[in-house]
Amino acid sequence: MLTSSFPELDYSDLIACDLPDPGTLSRTLRIALLSDAATQQFVPILTTLLARAAIRAQIYEGGFDAIEIEAYNPDSGLYRFDPEVVIILNCVQALRSRFGTRKNSPDQFVNESLNRVTGVWKQLQTHSQAAIIQSTFALPYERTFGNLDLKVPQSFYAIVSSLNMRIAEAARDRPGVLINDVEYVASWTGKRFFFDDRYWDLWKSFCALEHLPRVVQNIVDILVAQFGRSVKCVICDLDNTMWGGVIGDDGVDGIKLNAHGEGEAFYRLQLFLKELRRRGILLAVCSKNEESNAKAPFLEHPDCILKLSDFVAFVANWNDKTSNIQAIQQELNIGLDSMVLLDDNPFERNLVRATVPDILVPELPDDPSEYVRFLSELNLLEVSSFSAEDLERSDLYTREAERRQAAAGYGCVEDFMRSLNMVLEIAKFDEFHLRRIAQLFQRSNQFNLTTQRHTEAACRSMMRSPELIPLYAKLSDRLGKHGLIAIVVLEVTGSDLAIRDWLMSCRVLARGVEQQMMNQVFAIARKLKVSRVIGEYIPTTKNGMVRDFFAKFGFQPIPEQGYEQGITRWQHEPAHYLEQPTYITTEMRFGEKE
Repeated sequence: MLTSSFPELDYSDLIACDLPDPGTLSRTLRIALLSDAATQQFVPILTTLLARAAIRAQIYEGGFDAIEIEAYNPDSGLYRFDPEVVIILNCVQALRSRFGTRKNSPDQFVNESLNRVTGVWKQLQTHSQAAIIQSTFALPYERTFGNLDLKVPQSFYAIVSSLNMRIAEAARDRPGVLINDVEYVASWTGKRFFFDDRYWDLWKSFCALEHLPRVVQNIVDILVAQFGRSVKCVICDLDNTMWGGVIGDDGVDGIKLNAHGEGEAFYRLQLFLKELRRRGILLAVCSKNEESNAKAPFLEHPDCILKLSDFVAFVANWNDKTSNIQAIQQELNIGLDSMVLLDDNPFERNLVRATVPDILVPELPDDPSEYVRFLSELNLLEVSSFSAEDLERSDLYTREAERRQAAAGYGCVEDFMRSLNMVLEIAKFDEFHLRRIAQLFQRSNQFNLTTQRHTEAACRSMMRSPELIPLYAKLSDRLGKHGLIAIVVLEVTGSDLAIRDWLMSCRVLARGVEQQMMNQVFAIARKLKVSRVIGEYIPTTKNGMVRDFFAKFGFQPIPEQGYEQGITRWQHEPAHYLEQPTYITTEMRFGEKE
């Protein structure tokens, strides 16, 4: 959840909460909810918690225990509703009933149950482009074999454990299916408190009402991450945050940082941050310190898990943290709202909140031993997809810093750009790159003309559409690869070539990528012999940098009436387009892998 402290999740308060004016919410999301439990209490909580995240929910509520009826009927109300997301909430109580009346072996029961789940996915993805959020089953509280339950394959406890694992494995191989880990929520809460059989007996509520908001919040976290808001960078203070003590006073030998003993809390935090770095979260340092002192533990301390190479930015000086954070943001060129500051000092936390309100500043516990648990429960780092490029993200930013250093050695920008030997590979969408393509759609905010949040299933549909020309671009130079950094989706409509989407990673701004991409768009337009290239700009609070994008290329506004919320439409004739000069060589590689 993208918040600095635990949200209020009291069931009674949420039910009674007044919803904000829909006009103040940033987007509308069509959600279908299918369950083998009652969902009457679930829907108002989901609506309220999504509104907190500035999302207006339009919810289709399937009938009780009608998951397959809805999914397998192409004319069902589910498909007429045309959801963007389908939430499937399975409960262990319904599974228990089927298990108790089974007429096959436990293994066959697991296979049959898994096939029911995956069969629904297949039907949904056949008839819809919606993202699917599939729940796991909360493990039952009863253990018919006691502690031997997990060892005995025919126990219900072992069956549910096996089914959860196989659902997760199946989802790994099924793009567009996300996991709502209800079992994690139930375990965190405790089975004694999570379940209430009276509520199930009376109205088929799958858990106690007081814990329902935490399950719903789990889903909201997934939806927020799926549709464009996620943490990209964690900025860390050092003294009494990354280690115990003050490095300038205590020295490398005197700080508390070790695998056992009083420094273990900081050791554990560094292990946690190291794993975040490995999964693609950028790490940065912002510390009031002498730079040499600040760097010493990362170079000299034997128990320091993190090394200087793990940080994409390292700022240690005596300037105020606001200025330093803004400098880091400008260096990385990512939004402040995708950054988190970890700082043990309440004064610094409050200062940053007051002066840089977009950045997330968790209210860290006083006891460092609780840091990792607190951050885990807060779930700031929810992500809806993961690709091979995420593993290289820190290295990409490190190489970008090397490029900036190399540029300082040249007399002019043109000479440096020419020396890079940049190559732009442009290709049509392919299965190999779909996950990264969907990520870019979901995460790009600043250089994004329309900010449409296409799911992986929608990207696959574009790839297969004969009406569309969906393109991605990858940039490389003599210093290394930038990866997949741009997407342009074109559509031939009559005598026009329409630019439906155009988005780019801000890492490659001022390289000439957009100019070279536009050159190729007009080359395609001339080849297709269309009379106009048209495009649209839909403003958001974050994409003001591309407000004049079309005008810079000589497009003229289309004089139409009725534009909403500042939307503008543009046109340009291919015969009058002026080729943009760049220092980039282009390779068209339609349909090939890396």
